[in-house]
Amino acid sequence: MEKKEFHIIAETGIHARPATLLVQAASKFNSDITLTYKEKSVNLKSIMGVMSLGVGQNADVTISADGADETDALAAIADAMTKEGLAE
Repeated sequence: MEKKEFHIIAETGIHARPATLLVQAASKFNSDITLTYKEKSVNLKSIMGVMSLGVGQNADVTISADGADETDALAAIADAMTKEGLAE
């Protein structure tokens, strides 16, 4: 299992559009990918799960991936977060 911490910098946090992009990025991989915020974890492949967390600006989240392609999955998600200006 691999984990990576992110600090959300986007003014709107992880709202509908970025959540959709993250779910799409995660869905390309076979690994189990989890987004954790305030001790609640959801499947990053579930748009409703991601939206239910209500992640706002200045939040710290952890994304973990577990599976055969976990390294590639985490790299792709980190890339998507950076490109969208979501996190640092």
